[in-house]
Amino acid sequence: MAKTIDLELKKAFTELQEKMIETSQKLRIADIQIENLKKSKQHSEITEREISSLAPGTKTYESIGRMFLLNDIDNVKKNLQLKQKSAADKIETLVNTKIYLEKNLKDSENNLREMVQMRKEQDKS
Repeated sequence: MAKTIDLELKKAFTELQEKMIETSQKLRIADIQIENLKKSKQHSEITEREISSLAPGTKTYESIGRMFLLNDIDNVKKNLQLKQKSAADKIETLVNTKIYLEKNLKDSENNLREMVQMRKEQDKS
């Protein structure tokens, strides 16, 4: 009977470890994505600031893939603002996901601690 409990404990322990590893990897990915989105947002803000200082009749070109389209300043500004808003929304979503994952990781750690504590208590008995 002790061996079955030990095997169950070992199986649960490995599952929790895998879950913790997976969660910490997801946290790192979320951090990287947040950083990239912040850089993209900052780039759009700087570009918008620079375009705002141009004269109203200035020809502006907007990069779309590998080509550049002639566009008026107002449309370029509007597109940059949409980019900024989209990046901000994605950052907010990722931050919420990150909070959830951190909570999940903490729960997994607590479960792991409880499991180790139970095992120590069983070994003492």
